[in-house]
Amino acid sequence: MKSRKILIVGAGFSGAVIGRKLAEQGHQIHIIDRRTHIAGNCYDARDEKTDVMVHTYGPHIFHTDNEQVWNFVNQYATMMPYVNRVKATVNGQVFSLPINLHTINQFFKKTCSPTEAKALIAEKGDSSITDPQSFEEQALRFVGKELYEAFFKGYTIKQWGMSPAQLPASILKRLPIRFNYDDNYFNHKFQGMPKDGYTKMVEGILDHPNISVALDTQFQMQDREGYDHVFYSGPLDAFYDFQYGRLGYRTLDFEKFTVEGDYQGCAVMNYCEQSVPYTRITEHKYFSPWEQHEGSVCYKEYSRACEENDIPYYPIRQVGEMALLEKYVDLAEKEHDITFIGRLGTYRYLDMDVTIAEALKTAETYLAGLEQENAMPVFTVSIR
Repeated sequence: MKSRKILIVGAGFSGAVIGRKLAEQGHQIHIIDRRTHIAGNCYDARDEKTDVMVHTYGPHIFHTDNEQVWNFVNQYATMMPYVNRVKATVNGQVFSLPINLHTINQFFKKTCSPTEAKALIAEKGDSSITDPQSFEEQALRFVGKELYEAFFKGYTIKQWGMSPAQLPASILKRLPIRFNYDDNYFNHKFQGMPKDGYTKMVEGILDHPNISVALDTQFQMQDREGYDHVFYSGPLDAFYDFQYGRLGYRTLDFEKFTVEGDYQGCAVMNYCEQSVPYTRITEHKYFSPWEQHEGSVCYKEYSRACEENDIPYYPIRQVGEMALLEKYVDLAEKEHDITFIGRLGTYRYLDMDVTIAEALKTAETYLAGLEQENAMPVFTVSIR
């Protein structure tokens, strides 16, 4: 097969994984990124003062049921066991999340068995809501007013900048309650943290003689010339110079502070009350429990509307945004020799494992297309 020249825009997981798989098949890969570092929002680095590994753009915890993805990341990192156990401060008390039997008993001052707790929550839920349409209705239907107002309402308003009554029920996809004492935040089969950090992992993925990387490099339209194909992981609306307007995102601000010793005794403490301006505090040394540090680095995390010079984190994907997205998708589908990838290129929130799985699939699709002389699609996933 003739070697192709490939340009990849973005040195995060999407670009790095696609680049690696194509490089292994003999293609020449050039990756550019406007930032001064690789790994995108998964970038981490050691704090100079404490030597704690800090997740610069907020914490990333690897969790998946996809064995192919788990095997892939284990080629490039030693994955250490890690279980995410989240706590929440509400009404002057600390509770365990997700809501579980301990939370229920503590909150309602009961000693319920699993069966008794199920009956209690069924009694608290609003059974008159038969077809929940909003996040608020979904929560009231399944957890009741007290738990909803304590754990969901204020946090959701802070996170999304709007009332839960305006958000779709699908955000609260399933009953967010466990009727046992399991406080493992994720249910996935494989969970862990890379021993030497995500930056080192991505560095390993990019370490191939057929891959070159240029950082602090902004993509320009003329960059497409001279390449057989482009994989673009930047914002879809930015590619078209925002000609229809900007797609809506939430962004995050982090207030970093350091302390001696231990600040909060856990990695993540949510603050569910609207009166507290931040959504959570993360203590980064707890993401590397195999290390010992005298000092500690913490982030207070604030969510707000994303503006022009901010880093986009969470796509809003409300009705108005989806109408705007349609316009950009229509433009994109007229393109050739380019594929939009990743969370920004497809305007979807993606966990790391899904990002990697989609990148592996995209690389497979491209290679199969070369063999069968099929055109590479502009999108390899449905994003409408």
